[in-house]
Amino acid sequence: MADTSYTEAELVQALRRRDNPAYKHLYMHYRGAIYNAVLQIIPNEETASDVLQEIFVLIWKNIDKYDEGKGRLFTWMLKLARNMAINQTRVKNFKVNSKNEDIDNYVSSIEAKQPQQAAVNHIGLRQQVHKLRPEWKDVIELSYFQGLKQEEIAVALNIPVGTVKTRLRNAIIELRKDFV
Repeated sequence: MADTSYTEAELVQALRRRDNPAYKHLYMHYRGAIYNAVLQIIPNEETASDVLQEIFVLIWKNIDKYDEGKGRLFTWMLKLARNMAINQTRVKNFKVNSKNEDIDNYVSSIEAKQPQQAAVNHIGLRQQVHKLRPEWKDVIELSYFQGLKQEEIAVALNIPVGTVKTRLRNAIIELRKDFV
């Protein structure tokens, strides 16, 4: 059985019809490039292979969400692959960092963390933050001292996430000037 050749539009339409030969074509022609992209983020070949399979399942399930007007099919698949690989590393890091500790280690880690809070105030970081422009000070306070995520800061300040990121970056650049 010869492999059918598809244009991108034909391939997308066939995938939306849940056409198995089209899905096989997609997998056979794109798995290498997608796998290499995943390997750049997850250097473990076994884990990268698992993520690759999950990506193609995700593509199969979400092909209706692909918008031809926003870019090429490969670009969309690559974005999904990168996001899934990054999420995989986050999940792995979370699992590693949240393993149960012996109670003695936990008490020691609490004691070790307390002086660090004093050290932040000792080096004058809070005073330096309060010297920043108000919009920079707000995002630094919420992010570093209150532990909010960028999305949570955006909601709290009613600004776009991109603005939060830019303000954090600019504030950190300004703070570095005082400590370098």
